[in-house]
Amino acid sequence: MSEILWEPSPERIAASNLHRFMGSVPGAPGTYDRLWNWSVEDRAGFWKAVWDFAGVIASRPPDAVIGRETMPGTEWFPGARLNFAENLLRGDPDAVAVVAVSEEGTTEILDRRELRIRVARAEQGLRRLGVVEGDRVAGLVTNGTEAVVAMLATAAIGAIWSSCSPDFGPLGVIDRFGQIEPKVLVAVDGYPYNGVTHRVADTVTETLSSIPSIEHLVVIDRIGEGIDSPAAIAWDDLLAGDATEPEYARLPFDHPVFVMYSSGTTGPPKSIVHGSGGTLLKHLSEHLLHCDLHPGDRLFWFTTCGWMMWNWLVSGLATGAAIVLYDGSPSHPSLERLWQVAAEAGITHFGTSPKFLAANANAGLVPADTADLSSVRWLGSTGAPLLPEQFDWVYENVADDVQLASLSGGTDIIGCFAIGVPILPVRRGELQARALGMAVEAWDERGRPIVGEKGELVCTRPFVSMPVGFWRDDDGSRYREAYFSEFEGVWTHGDFIEIRPEGGVVIYGRSDTTLNPGGVRIGTAEIYRAIEPLPEIVDAIAVGRDTDGDVEVVLFVVLTPGGELDDGLRDRITDRIRKMTSPRHVPRRIIQVDDIPYTISGKKVEKAVRLVLAGEPVTNRDALMNPSALDQFAEIREREFGD
Repeated sequence: MSEILWEPSPERIAASNLHRFMGSVPGAPGTYDRLWNWSVEDRAGFWKAVWDFAGVIASRPPDAVIGRETMPGTEWFPGARLNFAENLLRGDPDAVAVVAVSEEGTTEILDRRELRIRVARAEQGLRRLGVVEGDRVAGLVTNGTEAVVAMLATAAIGAIWSSCSPDFGPLGVIDRFGQIEPKVLVAVDGYPYNGVTHRVADTVTETLSSIPSIEHLVVIDRIGEGIDSPAAIAWDDLLAGDATEPEYARLPFDHPVFVMYSSGTTGPPKSIVHGSGGTLLKHLSEHLLHCDLHPGDRLFWFTTCGWMMWNWLVSGLATGAAIVLYDGSPSHPSLERLWQVAAEAGITHFGTSPKFLAANANAGLVPADTADLSSVRWLGSTGAPLLPEQFDWVYENVADDVQLASLSGGTDIIGCFAIGVPILPVRRGELQARALGMAVEAWDERGRPIVGEKGELVCTRPFVSMPVGFWRDDDGSRYREAYFSEFEGVWTHGDFIEIRPEGGVVIYGRSDTTLNPGGVRIGTAEIYRAIEPLPEIVDAIAVGRDTDGDVEVVLFVVLTPGGELDDGLRDRITDRIRKMTSPRHVPRRIIQVDDIPYTISGKKVEKAVRLVLAGEPVTNRDALMNPSALDQFAEIREREFGD
């Protein structure tokens, strides 16, 4: 049994939303375990209780909670009509809604009245540009107020929002937005990061020339340079109308609100379509019941607009809390920066990653000594497994009376499988529990549930934030292949997980070959496409290697006969990947090899290479066309990684 590092006080439990919610449930389950069991057994009862508890705004109530129930394909809340943006923008007009802090040191604060006015005028401007229900609006944007306003204005119309971080290169942007054919692109002209100004005009120009559906470019003046294009209008001109309240399109529960991207090992990234109602309810359940957000609280997560945690963060508005945005590097001018922002902005819920916490620990930083963190009562972490030693570090160096909530979920579900629980203790090295409404189990290779052992993360029952589908996947075949090919009728996520006997959860990382550096899922196919034009490279294989609470990308390359991997070629490979995809795709290490292992059917076996690098056995060598190719990776493991 893992050591308990923190327990909520009786007063804290009694004041929690979860405690009130449990009291409102028929039969009043007295423990979290009983509540979780009820939430997955009586799915209709649970999600209706969340709807009622959160006070979801709908112009028409649902005819039922569940219509057709299949896995996948469940029909949730048939007949309901609602608008995602309306539910986020409600509340006291005088209450603070957004606190936006930049790397340069500026702070912008919007109350809910001003936020609604800006959304109304952005909506008015988008309608002038011809945006209607079902159109796509794409954002190549930084994490500022403009991104939040543009997304909410898009959702108010009933159009579909999709965003990327501007550090993506042309290939990464076109691979994503090219699939969904947006009518409008909202883009910054550049961005400061780590004290350096980065320009994105070339990426935007190439995007416009490659995606003919884009009729208008809305330019956010971030660095004062603008973008020269006949399609361009300024952000301020978009908001030049006189509207003061948005006009909300009330639409069916499953009407798309977001298209998000999660990469695999072949082809372009998956374009995952998320419905407005499912996203709203899932986020409300997590923010209210698991994170214990209240009106007046301030929720922060360090994220870019290309990660699902940005969408998750903005949804915190629906609870009446304020959201805190940070635009810039988390370590500029020093690692103290975000802790100082927490103190200055009065952050109550501070979200970060194991990588950031490890950087603090390695630097010998004691956040409690550098900033007044008395407002912080909840510290969230996601993106990679949080190591047991990092639990110790938080309680020794950040605060001893804080709920440390390690989260695990994904872009695919726009939420969490396992999460914090405000009425439960925090155990060393464990996520506190499985999320309500999520029938999560660990399965062995035969599809049997196991406890106390590492197994495949599966979800055996439908849940509201399952994707509506993939874009341009009319028959659903790609969707089913992505999540339901391993076990019929059961969602298989691609993570290794352990359910602890006491109810906690341990995440071990990916069980498939998708890369996950810094919590952002990327595909090896994007790396391969970026380096294909380099004449020196004959073949390549990229894998993820778990290290220090994160994942490092390792790229192995086969060169032309007589070729040598010198510093110049490494730089060209790195530069090509960074420019064409994103900095997150850049390998931590590039290593020359003689051969790449393939299956008899001609597929690269990334999983086998990853297993060898982790020191684990490869049981299917007979399925390989050239099994001896794996031997060099075992030698590399000993030589390069010292284990």
